[in-house]
Amino acid sequence: MPSIANTVGTNMATYKIIKRNQFAYGPVTSRNGDKISIALLEDYDEAIVSQAYVVFEVIDENELMPEYAMMWFRRPEFDRYARFKSHGSARETFDWDELCDTELPIPSIEKQREIVAEYNTITNRIALNEQLNQKLEETAQALYKHWFVDFEFPNEEGKPYKSSGGDMMWCDELDKEIPVGWEVVAIKEFCKEMMNGGTPNRGVAEYWNSNDVPWLKTGEVENNIVIKSEEYISNKGFKNSSAKLFPKDTVIMAMYGATAAQISYLKFETTTNQACCGMICENTQTSSLLYYYLLHNQKEIANMATGGAQPNLSKNIIEELRFLQPTSHVLENHHLNQIILKRENLTRENLLLNKLKELVLSKMSKVEFE
Repeated sequence: MPSIANTVGTNMATYKIIKRNQFAYGPVTSRNGDKISIALLEDYDEAIVSQAYVVFEVIDENELMPEYAMMWFRRPEFDRYARFKSHGSARETFDWDELCDTELPIPSIEKQREIVAEYNTITNRIALNEQLNQKLEETAQALYKHWFVDFEFPNEEGKPYKSSGGDMMWCDELDKEIPVGWEVVAIKEFCKEMMNGGTPNRGVAEYWNSNDVPWLKTGEVENNIVIKSEEYISNKGFKNSSAKLFPKDTVIMAMYGATAAQISYLKFETTTNQACCGMICENTQTSSLLYYYLLHNQKEIANMATGGAQPNLSKNIIEELRFLQPTSHVLENHHLNQIILKRENLTRENLLLNKLKELVLSKMSKVEFE
């Protein structure tokens, strides 16, 4: 990745140079959880890495493609093997000798090219979808600003409202002009319902031992369209806790600590923890507008958090946020909900593509036996 570090005054002579199609890996395995730190340089001719990394390369690329070897290193089986082979007391390492002794089944170079091409087709499609998703998000934010900040939504003649002489009036509360017919309301007046989440008792195993009901954590709320949760609770855990079921198209805001004011747009039915506030609207027109209002004003909302070491928001603070509600005509004709739908479709496609990518990696061990 491009470095964001301040390198002024740093002695770069202590770093190693890595070249295209070379690998770098960190021998220390006790710091990385389930993953081994290993990477293949593909996007640049040269880069630098810390002297703590081991740099190596394939001797004969006509026998082993670097990309194919990297596919093996991406497999969870390799991570488990490296952790098993790691040794040490204060910190465990999977050293160079252990890596060199690792045996991998290597098919013909033609078969390797076929497998790598299949894998790259999937990863390239994922990358394209991510780019499209980013462009859609930029379009949505620009559309929100154009319509609801600059007030240049189309008038009856299809021309920009404010710059075409649309009727404006002074709003004392916002200290600026707003379109005639628009009004300032509290978020709780704009929403149909607002409520906090809840967490079943972690000490009761049967509350967490089955995947009955999705359960969203604040760490998953990160200015995104959410289509699934990482954790689930049981039906019994749901019934015996303060957890509540939020419907699809709910807007979620995280309230605590570093995640305060982060938001998500739900595209599935889920429960959440108590550090989330759910805002349920009448339809996707209102919920999508609310989502982009909160995103546009996120910094100001985050600054409202109160407390000592870890400032928090509260449901009451969020309820009283002042929202500029447009006329029903404008509300019914914006396209923010359609953009969110397109983002949802791309996100779901990438979820399936990632499963397909994992399937390609899992089939590698069977290639030699076909």
